[in-house]
Amino acid sequence: MRNVRYPLAVSALLLAATASAQVQPTPPGNPPAPAPAPQAPPPPAATPTESVPYGAGLKVNMSPDGSKYFRIISWHQVWTRYNKNNTGSQRVAGDPESSTFDVGLRRSRLLLYAQLNPRFLIITHLGINNQNAVGGGVGIGDPGKKPQLFVHEAVVEYKVFKYLNIGAGLHYQNGISRMSRASTLNMLAYDVPIVNWPTIEKTDQFARGLGIYAKGRVGKLDYVLAMNDPFATNQAQTPATQPLNVADFNPRNSHKSYQGYLAYEFLDQEANLLPYQTGSYLGTKRVFNIGAGFLFNKDAMISRTGAVPVPTPADPFASVPNRLQNLGVWSADVFYDSPINKDAGTALTAYGVYYNYNFGSNYVRNIGSLNPSGAGGSNAIPGAGTLRGNTYPTLGTGSALYGQVGYLLPKNVLGEKARVQPYAAWMHGNFDGLKEIGAKDVNVYDLGANVLLDGHNAKLTLNYRARPDYSNPQNINYRPEITLQTMIFL
Repeated sequence: MRNVRYPLAVSALLLAATASAQVQPTPPGNPPAPAPAPQAPPPPAATPTESVPYGAGLKVNMSPDGSKYFRIISWHQVWTRYNKNNTGSQRVAGDPESSTFDVGLRRSRLLLYAQLNPRFLIITHLGINNQNAVGGGVGIGDPGKKPQLFVHEAVVEYKVFKYLNIGAGLHYQNGISRMSRASTLNMLAYDVPIVNWPTIEKTDQFARGLGIYAKGRVGKLDYVLAMNDPFATNQAQTPATQPLNVADFNPRNSHKSYQGYLAYEFLDQEANLLPYQTGSYLGTKRVFNIGAGFLFNKDAMISRTGAVPVPTPADPFASVPNRLQNLGVWSADVFYDSPINKDAGTALTAYGVYYNYNFGSNYVRNIGSLNPSGAGGSNAIPGAGTLRGNTYPTLGTGSALYGQVGYLLPKNVLGEKARVQPYAAWMHGNFDGLKEIGAKDVNVYDLGANVLLDGHNAKLTLNYRARPDYSNPQNINYRPEITLQTMIFL
């Protein structure tokens, strides 16, 4: 215990001395030390007066200078729609419906791209399209369920030198027109007219080609050229199953497909790292482009030219009279987008395109986007069967015109929270197959408005469409479609 007492006593003395030193009285003649000032509260956080620009979005830099990075973009486009169906439509077999009110996924996508340095680019694009309660899925016995998540693009690209980039894979570097490479993130109208993708889901995979391409810019001339392997299609079809003198895609096509597009940029240059062409810049650029493009595929089409022998021969391709025909398309277009009054925030967007199609004899293809009718119908020349839901002749040997114009209203129309952009669009189709049966040309009219809640990143689009019903080609009636598209992309 004695050994313990001495250290304890020494410790107590040291603590007392320290405390005494800290509370020494103020020497005589010196004023007392002032009390410490109270701590100032932190300044309040500034309230933003407007939405912060989206900028690069979900971009992750992998090097301090940003030369190595990857970016992720995700978007959904949801349609809530009233549709007056074509005559004889059925929601499902045995359930006739003259009109439909439905909700569907027009697009649901995920895009990733990255650069190790400015010379290398990789693109991966996944997604689904056109799912509603009666279609778009692959569920066994349940045609609307479990849509197929598939690869839209898988591309590797290398920059050879300033004027040339080479890429390969499943790509969207299409020829024909500006709208054949349309971005679905920033469209002016609520959707594209489909006339811009003449081989969609035939010799391509949802407007993407499997092949190689070259792209670049020389001065103000932007170009892309591609060579693709056409996908095998119509494998159950033979000349014996075809109507007389009506062409369709050749199931034995093995020739390469060639396409390209050139555009001269008179004003501001557009970004061309990715293939996606902007639909409306909302007054952030002054763009005036004139372009032209083409697509060619040797012996891509086949038509029956004579009677089918009875009984049907084992090899109809050798025994049934038929002829092969080339697929050829060319187009010319013009695009203008410019601010009108920068202080007011107004802007004008306009686009026009002419297509000349050669799909072979009397070819006509009927398409209805996100079709609300899941039963009945025919993809032959109108009159051969009921064109179900919202289907109408969209593509065919002949020609098509498409135009759209939109005006971004002043900033103060809806206050600081949103912008309004009304638009109008028109499609005109002049197809040989319709003339053959005495039907009138195709006209589709769209009138709508974008309510831009955060630019194109968050917007609502309300569209009214007057669509022709060719169920009776000699007595065409126009059916209304009213669509509210809700879209967000990040």
